[in-house]
Amino acid sequence: MNQGNGLLTRESLRAFPKIELHRHLEGTFSLPTLHRMALRNGLSFPENIEEFRTHVQFPKDSDPDFLKFLSLFKNDWYRSLDDVAEITAASVRDFANDGLFYIELRFSPEHFAYHNGFDRAEVTRTVVAAADSAAREQGLEIRYLITFNRKQEESEMIKLYELIRDLGLSRIVGIDLAGDETSYPPQLFVRLFSLIAADGAFRSTIHAGEITPAKQIWDAIDLLHASRIGHGVAAIHDPDLQKLLSEREIVLEQCITSNFQTGSWTDESSHPMGKLHSLGVPVTINSDDPFIQDTDLTEDYAKAIRHFGFNVDDLVTLNLRALLGAFISNGEKQNLQKRYLAKVAEFRSNYGV
Repeated sequence: MNQGNGLLTRESLRAFPKIELHRHLEGTFSLPTLHRMALRNGLSFPENIEEFRTHVQFPKDSDPDFLKFLSLFKNDWYRSLDDVAEITAASVRDFANDGLFYIELRFSPEHFAYHNGFDRAEVTRTVVAAADSAAREQGLEIRYLITFNRKQEESEMIKLYELIRDLGLSRIVGIDLAGDETSYPPQLFVRLFSLIAADGAFRSTIHAGEITPAKQIWDAIDLLHASRIGHGVAAIHDPDLQKLLSEREIVLEQCITSNFQTGSWTDESSHPMGKLHSLGVPVTINSDDPFIQDTDLTEDYAKAIRHFGFNVDDLVTLNLRALLGAFISNGEKQNLQKRYLAKVAEFRSNYGV
């Protein structure tokens, strides 16, 4: 990977300081920890970890397959809140291998609570406490988004939202809407996201335009008050939307590998990220579900370099845009920007790029 004044190797790219806005905890687990947990809890998986891998990760050489991708998300791993804490902490410790500087990690309390009926408030506290502790060990800045799945009834979503809001956990900074875009359009969730906007405690990011037309991105912004858009690949087809995203600095959280595996954009070399960036649309590089995908964030950076010709300056620009789109205060952004640029300067010195 030829990058201007130096050669950006896989090793150096892994060390490049990264800011990530779109990663699901449920899709980013530590494989060895999950394997131990599965066997300990009596789940019917192979004792050989490499065989286990074939049951829980999307094959690297597979064609896109949306249903297969979804089938790999399971919610019956956990038998106690200690299990939830263990897998969370192990997964966050692994972030150091991807050069992460700041992350807004999203998770669904329903995912961890569903199989055994755990208390959603306790699940939320457990995830945040375990992840915070692991992040401190790594010197990683971390905040959290709560994911709501579109399949839930809006009335149930509102109850869970109010429970989360009333916990008063300041490290939780946003709400994410995910799931089946086609069957559950933004119009079904206006009451919830109007309440979120009125409360002012959290900002919102909406999965939209991943497998639906650009109109759903407009609706996510107009109806659900979206400050960011998950994926948003359909924005490439709508110049007026591109102008709006640029003017309002509404960040697209884009995920090259994930989009290929789900079939939402099957030609990685023509993924919209490169052209949207050249048009001034605020795009960011994200991993989405690296455990499920059998990949990491560094691989998406490598693809962005290979397919779009990005150099180190481009990567820094994309990361600073991600930081501007983060759901934290302006003061925190300014502080983190200074620290981030110091990390970049250290990186350039160490690797000669």
